[in-house]
Amino acid sequence: MTPVWWAEPPAGDIAWCHFPDNINPHPKPRPALILVVFDDDAPQFRVRVAYGTSQRTTALHRGEFSILRLRNPAAYEAAGLSYDTKFNLGQTVDLPYTTEWFSVPPAAPHRQSPKLGTLHPSLVPALQAAHRAAAAPARTCPTVRSKRP
Repeated sequence: MTPVWWAEPPAGDIAWCHFPDNINPHPKPRPALILVVFDDDAPQFRVRVAYGTSQRTTALHRGEFSILRLRNPAAYEAAGLSYDTKFNLGQTVDLPYTTEWFSVPPAAPHRQSPKLGTLHPSLVPALQAAHRAAAAPARTCPTVRSKRP
């Protein structure tokens, strides 16, 4: 079946995405944050998305930020998430915004669209910090010389 192209999404939307895992031909859907929308071939859009997971949401690593229901209820509600979720800006991929990679979420909060919700403005600083951390080169510890003779 030929994939159908979705309408142009705005950057900052959280979409229901079959994020490629290099294992399954049609991976399970999960939240993905749309970071960039490429409109070179409009009305066929490609998007850069960041991986989202509900696993270990309070253990953040370089390039990650989370949306937690108890910590920021307004942001959680705006995101349209069912569980606390963290996004990894170090794990992004460019995908065609089609039915091959994006599908309507179970509750269809935005009708027949892959959109779950939107990134709340209060989370922009966390997103920017995660982006800077993901883009920064990994630091290595300098060699420590022993003071023993």
